[in-house]
Amino acid sequence: MSKGVEPARGALGRRRFVGALAAAAVTAPAGCGTQDTQDRPEAGTTSTPARATSPSPSAKPRPTGPRPLFLGTYTSAEGGGTGIGLATYDVTTGRITGRGTLTGIGDPSYLAAHPDGRTLYAVNEREDGGVTAVRLSTSGRHKVLGTRPTGGAAPTHLSVHPGGRWLLSANYGSGSVAVHPIEASGALGGRTDLVTHSSPPPGPGQEGPHAHQFITSPDGGHVLAVDLGTDTVYTYRLDESAGTLRPVSQGRTHPGAGPRHLTFHPGGRFAYLANELDNTVTVCAYDPATGRLTPGDPQSTGTGGGTSYPAQLLVTPKGSYAYLANRGHNSLSRYAVEADGARLRLLDTVPVRGDFPRHIAFSPDGNLLFAANQKSSTVSVFHVDGKSGELRPAGEPFASPVAVCALPL
Repeated sequence: MSKGVEPARGALGRRRFVGALAAAAVTAPAGCGTQDTQDRPEAGTTSTPARATSPSPSAKPRPTGPRPLFLGTYTSAEGGGTGIGLATYDVTTGRITGRGTLTGIGDPSYLAAHPDGRTLYAVNEREDGGVTAVRLSTSGRHKVLGTRPTGGAAPTHLSVHPGGRWLLSANYGSGSVAVHPIEASGALGGRTDLVTHSSPPPGPGQEGPHAHQFITSPDGGHVLAVDLGTDTVYTYRLDESAGTLRPVSQGRTHPGAGPRHLTFHPGGRFAYLANELDNTVTVCAYDPATGRLTPGDPQSTGTGGGTSYPAQLLVTPKGSYAYLANRGHNSLSRYAVEADGARLRLLDTVPVRGDFPRHIAFSPDGNLLFAANQKSSTVSVFHVDGKSGELRPAGEPFASPVAVCALPL
């Protein structure tokens, strides 16, 4: 969102956040069910971490026992947290139990896991942006491996390339995207590339580019950056030897849309774009051969008139339903996905049971949906009906200071 449009948050009034999670779903190793029963252990400790499994949540049996949940926050915001929140959740009931805080990380507003499940990455959403690596320990004591500068301001999103060798991050404040190498230990090396979105010119009401998301296409052949300030999705090829980016194409939305978050359909031929500024969603065609993304016509979010600041879309593992978080409306829009991903049909909106849902995420099995509600400092959990796509509340929301990200493993 452009500066001055959305209420200020934390140290930077123009901070943004987009919800995408790690490139692969992860589950915990055997023995994860024997958790420490204390809710508040020593800071810097948590439950047993995860290890990699199949990227498809539907490919594995439903896990049992408590599962790890990591929570992002703003440490510089009034009432914010002191680091990455640590918790577990029950896969059957959805109940969340607090397990402490991993301190020593500033403004970790967005989190992503390495495909092997052994390392967690966080942005440091500050004027001098950074990305931090955390080694997850089976002993329950995690280690901060260090922070690398992103070369830009207010990074709001990061993702791990499926090969596990490169970290991609988006700097909202400076409108640039960065690449960092991932070492064998999970630590980050020095930045290998930084690209600023210099064209097209900023959209209506924007003072410059605002990169909001940086992800890899399902086919793995391209990486795509969503820029709210220029109303454009940029496609690049990543040189997996050098860690450098080569521009391929630009997918432009209508002026003033303010694209924020892109989510692919499992089929890989279509993607869905949440437009923050004009309160719409867009179905986009995607060509894996060329990397070209072609946005279609804008569609309703079902939230009525005015701007409701759409934040993020999720698509169920089988590609049958999609959900959109509406921050201003405090709701989740539910869509039926039709024509093999080519159409979205609005079904209804559901109250999120919190204020300002900044980020939503599925559990690895797809049976639970988590919503991080920034202004109410809560995390809501819903059961997801696999047949109808209906959402049913799973108990009372969990209190978490300035919750802006929920990463269930």
